[in-house]
Amino acid sequence: MELWKFFDITHLEHVVCNPMSVEKFEEVIALLRLEPEDRVLEIATGKGEFIIRLAEQYDIEGIGVDISPYCVSDAKKKHQQRIPDARLSFVEMDGADYEPQARESFNVVACIGASWIYGGHRGTLKALNEMAAPGGWVIVGEPYWQREPTAEYLEAIGQKRNAYGTHYENMKVGQEFDLKLVYTLVSNQDDWDRYEGLQWYAADEWASKNPDDSDVEEVLKRVREDRENYLRWGRETFGWAVYLFKKEVIKR
Repeated sequence: MELWKFFDITHLEHVVCNPMSVEKFEEVIALLRLEPEDRVLEIATGKGEFIIRLAEQYDIEGIGVDISPYCVSDAKKKHQQRIPDARLSFVEMDGADYEPQARESFNVVACIGASWIYGGHRGTLKALNEMAAPGGWVIVGEPYWQREPTAEYLEAIGQKRNAYGTHYENMKVGQEFDLKLVYTLVSNQDDWDRYEGLQWYAADEWASKNPDDSDVEEVLKRVREDRENYLRWGRETFGWAVYLFKKEVIKR
């Protein structure tokens, strides 16, 4: 079945499509202390919750990019329902293909939970850094290993050990691009359980309301496998954090 249909089904109940509470989400927004007219780019904007809340609080100008037609449709609806006069636009495309009109032109560049777009954490920081203005924010959400994953777990989720680093290693990568880490917000067990559990719930609800959909069996099978992997290994092995980097102003 189509990947983005599966993502849409399993995230129907989520306000934030990452393992982070709304309270922590608001904490990130409050720490940015943006000015009206600041420009924001969010790659993998999802349902647009982050950039819409930034517009509600700071009156920013923003662009949200996502490859999922379901997410872009949801984001546009939220925009019109909540803050129709905000200077926001949502673009349906692969974030890796997005090219700004000018380099280093955004006060905030974010990619929260989708580093696969740029081939991993290092590639994501490199790409975002090139679009952020000096002194601007580079914000990423990235998994990390809380402890060494077992070979059995890696095989079950189809990942290699070097796909992710540790929490410390995620910070160190930023230094390669003169990015200064000023804050991290780490997901706890409740955040993870809510994020994973709402996917099981949403899939079950969707299946009960759409019994004749041709993808029902595949959706439920994938959710069962994901639940097994999370409860058996992932809950104690996989971490996630939001990293707030500042782009250094290079004095010449």
